[in-house]
Amino acid sequence: MAELYSQQTLHYLDILLKHGNFTKAAKDLYVSQPHLTQTIKRIESDLGAQIINREITPLQLTAAGKLYYQYLVAAENKKEQFRQQFFQYTNPGKKVIHLGVLSSLGSFLLPIFLPDFIKAYPDVTVELHEDLPERNESKLLNGSIDFFIGQNPETISPNLKTIHFGKHGYYALIPECSAFYQPQQFLISDECIPMKTLLSEPLVLTKRGSAIRRQVDYLLQKYKIQPNIVLETNNIFTAVNLAKANAGVTFFAESIKVFDNHSPFNIYKLPLDLLSLDYFISYDTKKILDPIELEFVTFFKNAISKLL
Repeated sequence: MAELYSQQTLHYLDILLKHGNFTKAAKDLYVSQPHLTQTIKRIESDLGAQIINREITPLQLTAAGKLYYQYLVAAENKKEQFRQQFFQYTNPGKKVIHLGVLSSLGSFLLPIFLPDFIKAYPDVTVELHEDLPERNESKLLNGSIDFFIGQNPETISPNLKTIHFGKHGYYALIPECSAFYQPQQFLISDECIPMKTLLSEPLVLTKRGSAIRRQVDYLLQKYKIQPNIVLETNNIFTAVNLAKANAGVTFFAESIKVFDNHSPFNIYKLPLDLLSLDYFISYDTKKILDPIELEFVTFFKNAISKLL
């Protein structure tokens, strides 16, 4: 019965819903597919109700499953709130900043400002919450974290104060295996490749939940393309390196530096009206930032401004 209320169960459901099938989810979780299937069946047996609708593709939660999922999220948030509140008794006077960020985004953005902030404020602890954007937004709204760093703030709750920095562009990395590869070229001239045909190439994509994947999925639906996704990864740097190694076309933000190392690949700048991103940092509108938190935001703003 313990797994009914565990953080691991919530993680299993998150990954299962992200992939929409047991086989891919099990691979992502580094467990066997039978183990994952039996775990979900055991939970359903304990609950006395089916939580996964297996009759549709991709898999979705049933009505009972949605209720159970909401319970798990609420329980996890309560646990986190208690831990934060109790911290003041075990570490009196210690300042902690709880920061939510998607892990693949954090691997790029955090190194450009966080080390400098930590050096300037060595007595401040920054605790990272590497989670899906929708989960981090929920944590921010219920007070479990202080800040949320993300991309493309258009769908962020109006109850959050959002500081954003304007549109950044995307590039496509086109390997030698692509029909659009141009030998002896590094940069390909703007807007010479139709997006619909580029999306029909073998693709290396970040997994669902990332900002770029949401935009790519939107374009795939817009152009009515059944994609040929040869590989998926949680990390954009992995996607770029796989594409450079001739696995397929990928897409990456212009802030990620890809240098000409004489390998057979091209870089193609995509039109901003098709794919773009806008980095942001957000916090609860009811929150009054203290001086250290204001400095934290300033460090982030200054770092992002250098990318423009």
